[in-house]
Amino acid sequence: MEFLSWTIEDGVATATINRPPANALARGVILEINDMLNAVEKDESVRVILLKGEGRFFSAGADIKEFTSISTGAEFSELSASGQSIFERLETFSKPVIAAIHGAALGGGLELAMSCHIRLVAENAKLGLPELQLGLIPGFAGTQRLPRYVGLAKAAEMLLTSDPISGIDAAAFGLANHAYPEEELFERAQELAKKIAKKSPVAVKAALEMLQFVKPASYHDGVKAEANAFGTVFVSEDAKEGISAFLEKRDPVFKGK
Repeated sequence: MEFLSWTIEDGVATATINRPPANALARGVILEINDMLNAVEKDESVRVILLKGEGRFFSAGADIKEFTSISTGAEFSELSASGQSIFERLETFSKPVIAAIHGAALGGGLELAMSCHIRLVAENAKLGLPELQLGLIPGFAGTQRLPRYVGLAKAAEMLLTSDPISGIDAAAFGLANHAYPEEELFERAQELAKKIAKKSPVAVKAALEMLQFVKPASYHDGVKAEANAFGTVFVSEDAKEGISAFLEKRDPVFKGK
């Protein structure tokens, strides 16, 4: 694979996203995550997946440059639905997936992390959904998962201000399970992954299946609506301005069109 690699030890597949400089989630990265799930699902030696990012970030978001090659709302809605489907597979995967988050998990990076069963985070990491800053909205179920973890009011604040929160605050609000000093993060994540890997695979799979019954019945309607809104927003003049401003490293001027 070009952007994702993994090693297996003591029942743990440690998967690393490596797409410098920020591990942006281009379509190729997301497809390779799906390919990795195909491989480890069939590998009986793998009991747990530990997902991390190479370099300075877990993942700083989507590849904004890639958006410039798409022109219609229907294409953007299809892109959203495709990513949602793979992240849904991650969330409902038969083997536990742990995200070890350092540096930043922003936009699509946070949506990826929220799809994992457990999130461990560096205390100094930044987590957020900054899409509205670009005149966009999250498109990989971020509008649906974030309120499940931090509550509706905090989710509204994070979405509407685009302000990230620290790893410490992420743990306090329930977005992360634990926050550690960055130098301890990966070791702690490995310890947790190996602890879970010693459990019965049959019981672990059943426990994960039971957790899916807690998901609100309206979730699937919500992600479908998000994908449709994602496409509508992306062809607005404000979105074009937001993307241009981001690529040109200037402040956007939105006109409500």
